[in-house]
Amino acid sequence: MQHPTFYKTLILGLGNILMGNEGIGVKAIEYMENQPLPEQVTLLDGGTGGFHLLHLFNEYESFIMIDATLTNEEQGTIKVIKPKFASDFPRSLTSHDIGLRDLMQSAELLGDLPEISLITINIKELDTVKIGLSDELNQLLPKVYQTVLSILENKKNSKL
Repeated sequence: MQHPTFYKTLILGLGNILMGNEGIGVKAIEYMENQPLPEQVTLLDGGTGGFHLLHLFNEYESFIMIDATLTNEEQGTIKVIKPKFASDFPRSLTSHDIGLRDLMQSAELLGDLPEISLITINIKELDTVKIGLSDELNQLLPKVYQTVLSILENKKNSKL
């Protein structure tokens, strides 16, 4: 029996591109569209999330989500967390959007969650209306891509 080299993985970038740095998850997806990735990997601009993404939890064995977070840490801090429950996800940055935690709570009601890695990139403030990332965060996109590759490599090695 042949082992797959990777799970069927969705890389989901989240964020509002009209709010500057808050759109880094979406901008990371745009960056990776021009980078080499394994064929079992799908990129998706998830925008500001929403319940229209729920069906994806039945279509993929594994998720890598990329989203901005707003904490006391330095802007540009990248973290990888392995949330197991909806409560492990950070709260939504904007009150008018359905946040990642809300989406996960709904997905939990539908059944088991797939394996999830969440890459968070810290921003220092929410821009009101601004298109595009700051130069500082734009320069982080290759590092976010390398973080994704590292997660994929770890998944590959755990399957062997």
